[in-house]
Amino acid sequence: MRYFSYRHVIGFEETNLVGNVYYVNHLRWQGRCREMFLRRHCPQLINDLGQDLVLATTRCSCEYFTEFSAFDEVEIRMFLAEMRQNRVTMRFEYWRVGEGGEELAARGEQQIACMQRRIDGVAPIPVPQALREALMPFAK
Repeated sequence: MRYFSYRHVIGFEETNLVGNVYYVNHLRWQGRCREMFLRRHCPQLINDLGQDLVLATTRCSCEYFTEFSAFDEVEIRMFLAEMRQNRVTMRFEYWRVGEGGEELAARGEQQIACMQRRIDGVAPIPVPQALREALMPFAK
């Protein structure tokens, strides 16, 4: 099974008073993973995002199995779950990576809608071909 991977080392600013990672950071990491995917596999779309293309997050979720702490290394793995009309759904797995191996710590999902800015607002458009082609090898 092929996935896109983004690695992150957790810093103190991502933890709460108790010392574990504050839950909203998992959602931030989903966004960061998605951005790094675009940078690496679909750079031509980045220019379009500065023009009239909008990738609007319509929903996101995360299910937590275990906690992360400062200096844990986490690998976020992104898979294509579904693509239809103007929507793309991605699944994410959060793996604690260390000398002792890997541990699945959380699982999440995010859906985006492809839109185009117009004078009168935004309107749905089909998933751009470049994005469609870049995502297909990561279908789960």
